[in-house]
Amino acid sequence: MRGREDYLQRRLVAEALGSFFLFAGVVGSGIMGEALSGGNIAVALLANSVATGAILAVLIAMLGPISGAHFNPAVTLAFLIRREIAPLEAAAFVLMQIGGGILGVWAAHFMFDLPVWQLSEKVRTGSGQWLGEGIATFGLVLTILGTIRVAKAWVPASVALYITAAYWFTSSTSFANPAITIGRSLTNSFAGIAPADVVGFVLAQFAGAIAATVLSSWLFRGEVRSGEE
Repeated sequence: MRGREDYLQRRLVAEALGSFFLFAGVVGSGIMGEALSGGNIAVALLANSVATGAILAVLIAMLGPISGAHFNPAVTLAFLIRREIAPLEAAAFVLMQIGGGILGVWAAHFMFDLPVWQLSEKVRTGSGQWLGEGIATFGLVLTILGTIRVAKAWVPASVALYITAAYWFTSSTSFANPAITIGRSLTNSFAGIAPADVVGFVLAQFAGAIAATVLSSWLFRGEVRSGEE
C-alpha cells in the first residue's frame, strides 16, 4: 500500500512539474518573442511555437515514464475513456495540471518583471477559433494514441512536432489543452486569452479529444510496430 501511495505521489508531482515548465515555456517564450520581434507578430509566433515544441519534447521524454506526461486534461480524459487511468487519479491529475501550470504562468511573469496577477484582454472567440481548437486537440490526441501504438519511442518528437505545426495551421494557434487555456487567461501577454473566451475553447478541446479517442480505438486496433509491446 505504501509503495502504491509513493507511486501515485510521484505521478502527481510529475504532472505538476511538467505543467509548470510547459506553461512557463508557453508564456515566457511569448513574452520574450514579443519583446524581441519589434512588433512582428509572425516572428513572435515562430519563437513561441518553437520554444513550446522544444520544451514538450524534453518534458515528455523525461516525465513520460513516470506519469505518462499528460500535462493536459484532454489527454487525461482520453486515457480515462480508454480505462487506462482510474477516475479519482484522473481528477487528481487535472488538479495538478491546472495548479502546477498556473504557478508556471506566474513564474514567467516574475522572471520578466511583470505583475504576477493578470487577466488577459486578448479576445479569442468565434466559430473559426472553436473549430481550430477542436481540430488541434483532435490531432494532438490522435497523435499521442496512434504513436503510442505504432512507434512508442517517437511520442516525444511526434507530439512536439505536431504542436509546433498546429500553432501555424490552426486559426486558434493550437492551445489544445483545457488547463493551459485556463492558465493563459491569467496572462495579459502574447499568449493570453480573455477569461470570457475560455469556455468555448475548453468545450471544443474536449469534443476534439473525445472524437480522437473514439476514432483511434478503431483506426489503430491491433496495430503494433517497432517491437513495442
